[in-house]
Amino acid sequence: MSLRYALLALLTVEPMTGYDLYKEFESSVGHVWHAPDSQIYPELRRMEKDGLLEGEEISWGQRGKKRQYHITEAGVAAFRTWMNGTLDYARVRDPAHLKAAYLEWAEPDAAREQMLAHIRHHTELLQQWHDKVREIEEGASPMLNRRLAKVPPEQRRKTAAFKKFTYEGLIARAEQEIAWANRGLALIDELYAEPETADAGKS
Repeated sequence: MSLRYALLALLTVEPMTGYDLYKEFESSVGHVWHAPDSQIYPELRRMEKDGLLEGEEISWGQRGKKRQYHITEAGVAAFRTWMNGTLDYARVRDPAHLKAAYLEWAEPDAAREQMLAHIRHHTELLQQWHDKVREIEEGASPMLNRRLAKVPPEQRRKTAAFKKFTYEGLIARAEQEIAWANRGLALIDELYAEPETADAGKS
């Protein structure tokens, strides 16, 4: 159900079409909750049916039309209720750590490549999160700036601070994963070091 609340969070800023929401997912909320358009559009229809959103047809291009969604009072109330509750934590699905638990089945070079791939992936994420923090600090985040324009001045510091706090958590997670994979590389080297032969040192 977190997809529903991620969509409501975006729509508290301004009305958006499904396409707008998909783009915003890719550039902001999608960093903490990934959702393809095949999930977004059906959920928007369900939310409209449940009274959380109101949709209207708007012009798109020269002759096209798109459905734009506005959050309703019921939608705002549902989002506020969710925000004031405590999450039920789901059990984790983590293929990288699952695979690491059975690396004795892999060839040493394949095990090393898995660790290196993990490092590359999280290094790329680390750069993205640092970029987001810099955008927030420099006032250069388009979505955050639109949100700040809608909140009272006395709330703006909180709004920006919690966004930065979130990305700082993602930075810490990425750094931890990189460190873990580096320990994995060291472990692989240790476990597959060339064994000393019984006649080592003999002439």
